[in-house]
Formats: sequence, C-alpha cells, structure tokens
Amino acid sequence: MNIIDLFSGVGGLSLGFRQAGFNVVIANEIDKEISKAYKENHPKTKMLNIDITKLDIPSVFSEYKGKIDVIIGGPPCQGFSQKGARKVLDDERNYLFEYFYRVVEYLKPRYFLMENVPNLLTANKGSFKTDIYNVFEKIGYNLDSGILNAYDYGVPQMRRRAFIIGKIDGSISLPLGFFEKVSSWEAISDLAYLNSGEGMIEQEYLNPPKTNYQVMLRKNSRKLYNHVATNHSDIAIERMKLVPPERGRESLPVEHLTKSIYSGTWSRIIKSDPSVTITTRFDTPSSGRFTHPYLNRAITVREAARIQSFPDDFIFYGTKTSQMKQVGNAVPPLLANRIAESIKQDMLTNNKVIDMRKIETCTL
Repeated sequence: MNIIDLFSGVGGLSLGFRQAGFNVVIANEIDKEISKAYKENHPKTKMLNIDITKLDIPSVFSEYKGKIDVIIGGPPCQGFSQKGARKVLDDERNYLFEYFYRVVEYLKPRYFLMENVPNLLTANKGSFKTDIYNVFEKIGYNLDSGILNAYDYGVPQMRRRAFIIGKIDGSISLPLGFFEKVSSWEAISDLAYLNSGEGMIEQEYLNPPKTNYQVMLRKNSRKLYNHVATNHSDIAIERMKLVPPERGRESLPVEHLTKSIYSGTWSRIIKSDPSVTITTRFDTPSSGRFTHPYLNRAITVREAARIQSFPDDFIFYGTKTSQMKQVGNAVPPLLANRIAESIKQDMLTNNKVIDMRKIETCTL
C-alpha cells in the first residue's frame, strides 16, 4: 500500500498512514527546516524539499505510475473566500491546489485525501466545494467530504478541519467519530512539572504513565524529548500567577489586561476538557488558552505534541519557531490514522470481492 504525501509539513498525515501499514514513498515539503525534521522521523521516505510548482510532474512521478494507492496532502487554498470567485482551477490563488490535482490526475491512485480549513466546504454557499467535486469527478473519482473534529476521533483537542476523500471506480465515506474521548490533562499529566525556563531537549521520564492515552504515546520511547518550558518575562509570570485553574483573563486586574485579540488570551487549559486548537504560537500565553492548567508557563513543544497525538518517539528538530510550526500546522496523527484505517479496510474489502469473482469464474 503505497502513498505520496504532498505539502507534508512534518508528517502528521504520513505518520497516521504509516501506523496503519502504508508505505510513504515520496513526500514534498517546501520549508527546508521542516523537511529535515520530516526526514529524521520518516527515514524511509524520499523527501522532495522543493517548491511543488518547480516540479516537472511526468519526470518526477513517471516511475510510480500504477504503483500508488493513495495521494494525501493539504494544499493551501485561498481563492474560495471571496464572493464571485472564479472556478477553482481558473483562480491563480489556488495554484497549489492545482498541483495537487495535477499529481492525482497524472498518477490516478485508487484514493486521494485532501485536508484543509473548514471554510473550504462552506464558502460561497458551497460553490468552491462543488467546483472541487466537478474537477475530480471528470477524471473518474467519487467523493465524500466533511468537517471532522479531532476530539471525536480520540485526540484531546477541539480541532475542526475539512477533509475530502476520493475513490476511483467506486465510493468511500469518511469514518464516523465514535471514539473514546480524551481530556487535555489525560494527555499531559505524566510529563515533568517544569517552571518557566526549565527543561532539556532530552531528559528522563520522572513519572509513570497515568492513562491509556499516555501509555499509547510512550510505547516506543525511553527518553522524553522537546519538553522545554519557555523562559517567560517577569511580568508574564506575574500575570499567570493571578489566573487560578480553569480561569482566564477575567481574573486579571485592569492594570494587567492587554490588548491581545486572541480568544482565550491569558487563560489556563481546562484539565477536564479537550484543549483548544493548537496553533503555531502555543508558547505565548497571550496567544490563546495555552497556559498550563496549574503551572505558571505556557505548554511545551512536547505537551503540544501530546495534545496533537504525536507519540513521544517523534522528535521535533530545528529552531523553536520551526518546531512550533511543525506541531501547530500538522494533522493530528491519530485522526489521520482513523481515516487511513478506513481506506485500508475499503481496500481489503474490495480485494476480497475481486478474489471471489475470480474463484466463481474458475469454477464455472
């Protein structure tokens, strides 16, 4: 079961599919630092660290014709937010989506999976979604789509994203989200209790796992990585000390209120709830509800990775800014895995049907 991951980032989608038994043949990521982190975590995958618009599709992908089962990725789409937008492939703002489409058109995999912002399916009264359906249906695909919340699939985070799945010569549906719910505290409560500025890139585990979720993510890891607390300013620490558990900036006196526009600014993660959506600024208390449930600091890269469902043996490399992009922009691997398992099951079911037909023909 071979796949290609376009616009891969650090590889949240890739990891979820690998966990389901798929082989990621090629990945493409334009960011040099992120592509290096991808390669460290997916050593068997060929990484194309290049602008996808600079790739000559036939020369790069010709050897894989007939050998790819699934193409996955999250191409940025910007031309769907304006009234009266042009057709999807005619709008220059969607040139990256066009390249995703062109690779699918050239290789004709059995399936494709595209991830994007929820507005992809709802903007302009659904006209952008209709355009996407039309271009893929013209080359033989039947599509299903939906806005999935990662929390419904076992990820301890409220993260809503649009997914479009396609299958050639058949139909398939996205999996329903009837999985066990996990809270933010069930994800991170075993990790070392660090204060501002404390922690190391590599350290020993100090506490045993306390939940099934923690056991799952610690399964293949003997060391704890990327658990380093931001070194906050004195004024930031003073503000966080004024915010009790499960509370936010409403607890701050007037002199400590800031002009931050972010929802949840200076708010603590509520331990019994899923986290809010992890963004690329989770190290900054003023950027959202990213303050530790009890400690006077923002969550670490590892804590954010836990909330995103990355296992502890998945290590983030590069500058801290890059690491936060790697975590914050990723598709949660556990959500990706649920979809991958659904595709895998569909493949196995279809193969059984084909085998039975061969048996019946031979008998006759």
